[in-house]
Amino acid sequence: QVQLVESGGGLVQAGGSLRLSCAASTSIFSAMGWYRQAPGKQRELVAAIRRRSGETNYADSVKGRFTISRDNAKNTGYLQMSSLKPEDTAVYYCYIDGISGLDVRRYWGQGTQVTVSS
Repeated sequence: QVQLVESGGGLVQAGGSLRLSCAASTSIFSAMGWYRQAPGKQRELVAAIRRRSGETNYADSVKGRFTISRDNAKNTGYLQMSSLKPEDTAVYYCYIDGISGLDVRRYWGQGTQVTVSS
């Protein structure tokens, strides 16, 4: 059973920073990332990183403010969030694309609340 454990959410003032962590119980995955979902809105991709190459991609709304990274030895990903805005307030969910033979299956973390006050 693959598990993802998220940490690092909380309450911060606008302009502040937070770092989210996501620890996976497996090393067999191709990519890791975060989505977020604000009340009344659809879940949106925030950032993702390829495990081997380190290639990253970001939502336009967070480019230049958020940085995703990974520590392959720890099977852990990080999302450094800076210059936070009230519109970044959401529940953030990490995921991995786990690999089993030829199959790829997405696993999700439990979600962590990020609240940015104005």
